[in-house]
Amino acid sequence: MKSLPNPDDYRKADFPIEPIFVRRWSPRAMSGEPITDQEMMTLFEAARWAPSTYNEQEWRFLYAKRATPQWQTFFDLLVEFNQSWCQRAALLVVILAHKVFQNGKDNRVHLFDCGSAFENLALQGTAMQLVIHGMQGFDYEKARTALRVHDDYAVAAMFAVGRPGDPDDLPKPVQEREKPSGRKPARELICEGAFGFGG
Repeated sequence: MKSLPNPDDYRKADFPIEPIFVRRWSPRAMSGEPITDQEMMTLFEAARWAPSTYNEQEWRFLYAKRATPQWQTFFDLLVEFNQSWCQRAALLVVILAHKVFQNGKDNRVHLFDCGSAFENLALQGTAMQLVIHGMQGFDYEKARTALRVHDDYAVAAMFAVGRPGDPDDLPKPVQEREKPSGRKPARELICEGAFGFGG
């Protein structure tokens, strides 16, 4: 069986950082094997400890495990391209973000905080040698309806979780993408003072 590419062969940090940040990437090749409830709860526990505004913890996770009655509902939300590789996932998850604070006022950083929770989960998954792949390729409105999401929650994203699989088992167009991507240099993403980025 062919193994997933090693991020160290594709990536190098320009400044000293913890290795897990470079090791985290978003493969699509999964084996179809289940993950345990303990592993799943460890991922959600990592998300729990993300920073949040006023400690609101705005994130909510709706999930479906492979080979359960809920699976098909979640799988049917995905666009065809994502279905082509998510069929071997162990877990599909929809992330929701609470749009209002407990005091009823609008929370303008609900998506920001949910992103922090997902990053915690993704890094924990990397440490556990699991595949964690975030997605925007799904039907947001269908998710809201099919999963009965309340109006005060935003449907933020989906992600798949699984055990690493053989990249050769992926559809051909997906195989070509199955390697860690690079990043823009940090200096292209920062600006001292007022906005000074092109275009």
